[in-house]
Amino acid sequence: MAQSNRAAARSGKRRVLTIHPVPSPRLVAVFILLSASLCGLGIRLAWLQLVEGGKLQARARSIQTTSIAPIGERRTIVDRNGSLVALDEERFILWAHPRYFNFPGDDPQSIRPAADVASKLATVLAQPKATLLQAIGNRKSGVKLASDLDPETAARVKALGISGLDLEAYPHRIYPQGPLFANVVGFLNLERVPQAGLEQSRNSDLKRHETTVRMLRGADGTPLPQGLAAGSLYGDDLKLQLTLDARLQQVAQQALVKQVKQWHAKRGAAMVMDVRNGEILALASTPTYDPNKFWKFKPGLFREWSVQDLYEPGSTFKPINLALALQEKAIDPNGKVTDNGSLSIGGWPIFNHDRRGNGVIDFPTVLQVSSNVGMVQAMKHVKRDRFWQWLRNFGIDASPDTDLPGAVAGELKKKTDFVGQPIESAVASFGQGFSLTPLKLLQLHAMLANGGRLVSPHITRGLRSGDSLATSAPSSGIPLLDVGVTQTVMRWMESVVEKGSGKGVKIPGYRIGGKTGTAQKAERGVYIAGARICSFVAHLPIDDPRYVVLVVVDEPQGGNAYGSTVAVPVAKQIIEALLVLQNIPPSVAVPTAAVGTAKRSG
Repeated sequence: MAQSNRAAARSGKRRVLTIHPVPSPRLVAVFILLSASLCGLGIRLAWLQLVEGGKLQARARSIQTTSIAPIGERRTIVDRNGSLVALDEERFILWAHPRYFNFPGDDPQSIRPAADVASKLATVLAQPKATLLQAIGNRKSGVKLASDLDPETAARVKALGISGLDLEAYPHRIYPQGPLFANVVGFLNLERVPQAGLEQSRNSDLKRHETTVRMLRGADGTPLPQGLAAGSLYGDDLKLQLTLDARLQQVAQQALVKQVKQWHAKRGAAMVMDVRNGEILALASTPTYDPNKFWKFKPGLFREWSVQDLYEPGSTFKPINLALALQEKAIDPNGKVTDNGSLSIGGWPIFNHDRRGNGVIDFPTVLQVSSNVGMVQAMKHVKRDRFWQWLRNFGIDASPDTDLPGAVAGELKKKTDFVGQPIESAVASFGQGFSLTPLKLLQLHAMLANGGRLVSPHITRGLRSGDSLATSAPSSGIPLLDVGVTQTVMRWMESVVEKGSGKGVKIPGYRIGGKTGTAQKAERGVYIAGARICSFVAHLPIDDPRYVVLVVVDEPQGGNAYGSTVAVPVAKQIIEALLVLQNIPPSVAVPTAAVGTAKRSG
């Protein structure tokens, strides 16, 4: 070694010795830790991306997406002219969260006492401050201070700018016409569940087609159009249009209420129908209720009795029976019958209402004096099995084809009883021994007026968009009687107004036909002593029939209660309004003296 070093020195070269230090244990540990971390991070990223990616994306979407659930809005209901009948109005619930109470301009970290907030709210809500404080109590959040707030009150609450107050909007059903259409439209209860009328029967049409909308929002809450179909945030503007006329309904209601009150009657109904297509322009009844405050009324008022209750029509059915007798060619239009005031059928006595005989009379006179005996004499020429079959053809015992909720079928004796017992067909000849609803009677008289077609009575025209409204549409109906037959009966009914018990409905210049009725009232097959149903049906104008008016008053009190005294005055007021509202021109020229008299008496 020494020799080699000396040799290297002599050669003038220096040999460099390289030293490789050994890493310390700490450095090795750090290196291993960092490497492991990077590997773990890579594995974690791969796991999140490949395995958990779908779940994480769904979670992010749930955070970024707002779900707008349906709030159960309903479509508006309007009358034939567009007047509001039922609509949804926005109302609000006021919630308080005392732990966040703060006034505008206050330190954001400060909390106002509940008494300060109650002082400001008391004026806006028109409630005592003490009542509000009692409601708040010691609770810190979720206090329901008020409900059913209208939009104006809610706007005043919002204008206060108080933090910790929250307004929750919800739809509220209101009926601007009050009781006027309650009998046919019905109402929603406090849980917005339909309980009666069209609200219940047309529930699927009245519910707006709402769907749950999922909408993406940005970090600042701005709605994003991604995945949102056009029109998703907007509901339809469809509304249900009725055939009813609010103006005519008002006239009918007022006239009916006045007469029912005057005669201390149990109830009454008035109906107007377009005989050409079955549209009902008015369907008023009393007593009724206010659908805006339904809880204050007895549930029995929630049903429309003229559509759901049966009664024996009495003399108002006589024109229909004469029409079927003419159709069967069982009687001659120019024929006559003998009325002695009474007769006996199978041991059963039958009398006229006044128990007086009228001698030999023609068929117009039978209707004018409302002769029961004359009707029995006329209808005996119709074979009993054919008589029964005609009543079936008229649909007496079938549910009518109508959109009126709750409409029921009438009752007719079994064919074997009707044919086998002569008394059954005898009493049926003057409208007793079977039952129907006032609605069915209205439909059958419309058949007489329109030339023998049985049209379907209805009160809706369907859904309409925006400001568009439907107009009257023709209806074919079911042909049952010949036109000549119905025209003959209509002339006979005109004589009732000109010369008989319907005189009270005469209006100068207009040709009107009609028939009064004062029928005994039966319950479970037994006639109630002293109980009557007074009615009157009118057709106008006779030369070109367009409308039928029916008035029925149940159990008026007093010995002078007849169709002519109880029902006719209501019908006249309705007809006078109908002529004006529908612009029906006079049928004949009105003498000057008659015009002056009409003006003075009006």
